[in-house]
Amino acid sequence: MKFKYIVFDMDGTLLNTLDDLRDSVNFALTQKGYPNRSLDEIRSFVGNGVALLVHRAVPSGTPEADEKECLAIFKKHYEKNMNNKTAPYPGVNEMLKKLQDNGFKMAVVSNKFEPALKELCKLCFNGLLDIVVGQVDSREQKPAPDGVWYAMEQLGADPESTVYVGDSEVDVLTAKNSKLPCIGVTWGFRDRAVLEEGGAEYIIDNVEDIFNIVK
Repeated sequence: MKFKYIVFDMDGTLLNTLDDLRDSVNFALTQKGYPNRSLDEIRSFVGNGVALLVHRAVPSGTPEADEKECLAIFKKHYEKNMNNKTAPYPGVNEMLKKLQDNGFKMAVVSNKFEPALKELCKLCFNGLLDIVVGQVDSREQKPAPDGVWYAMEQLGADPESTVYVGDSEVDVLTAKNSKLPCIGVTWGFRDRAVLEEGGAEYIIDNVEDIFNIVK
């Protein structure tokens, strides 16, 4: 077996969360009287946590206090609407079950704030993931390696037996900072060129290829 432990990104890798993120961002923007954002704009804004997502979504030059209020509105709305349109990518649950059945230990590490992440994991992947690590104030978020290292510690994982799976330049950099090889997936929020430019060791188009690489 090539790897024993797998650390997954969430948004754009296991779950397609884009529509719900857009709806909650636009709800917050509307409440503040700001123009709404398109799905493609939201796609380009995600990856570095919700604070930066909202920062990128509000009009340039928005006062800090108004931006903070917009973020608070977004969080409150998203908490109640995070699973309206969100769903695992096709084949993801089957792939996770196959990995689990073959003895792999798996974690999710995300810049999504931890309560929302844990709730989504329970709803969408109940029992398929061993460790869930989200964004908390006490830990640097990705691309810092802190969350990945914390997850590995909880799993009892060593770097030689661990691989990281993600869909964006943030994920490739997170893997590098964590001293792990990266499997870049092309079905998420970024295209192949971004993963190639970042230097992902593997780039895949099909969910099943994850098992082929790790086994």
